[in-house]
Amino acid sequence: MNRFRGYAILIAGLAGSLQTFADTYKWVDDHGVTHYSETLPPEYANRNRQILNKSGVVIKTQDVLTPEERKARDEQAEKTRADAAAARDQRRYDKSLVESYSSVDEIELAKTRSLQQMDAGITSINSQIEMVTNHLNALQKEVAERQGANKKVPKFMLSEIKESQDRLKGLQQDLVRSKEKRAAVQGRFDAEKARYKELTGK
Repeated sequence: MNRFRGYAILIAGLAGSLQTFADTYKWVDDHGVTHYSETLPPEYANRNRQILNKSGVVIKTQDVLTPEERKARDEQAEKTRADAAAARDQRRYDKSLVESYSSVDEIELAKTRSLQQMDAGITSINSQIEMVTNHLNALQKEVAERQGANKKVPKFMLSEIKESQDRLKGLQQDLVRSKEKRAAVQGRFDAEKARYKELTGK
């Protein structure tokens, strides 16, 4: 029994020591009155407060942000993360660029080869456009002549005109996309060349 009584006294003493060294909250209520307590009332959890040690010295200040301040903080944090990710991507890009080419001339040669291939595709589309346009014009001319002579226009001719018009429209869209892609490729190579010069001084 004496042993158990000794343990109880020891535990009580430790609890008293922990209570003695517990930190204290300093907070202000709705009436501007300053309070000191070891626990913060739940209704004041969203208020600014200070934490004091056993000597009454402020060891930490907890400022509760307003919704606007939290939004600004979160936006700044997101911007910081995005900037860091962009910086990592730039470093990887720069490393790959320097390792892929040995000179500016090599970049220019790669650009020339790529543009030549794209120009060949554009030339092919232009040739198809010309061919389809000539065929369409011939069909439309024949239909106009038949109509002018009060002759019946076969349905297959009208159907072929529609197909030719659709084909021509598709080719024209392909041409626009191909030219846009060519401009993008040329711009990319020019940007790579400029960046390569900045990185290597060559």
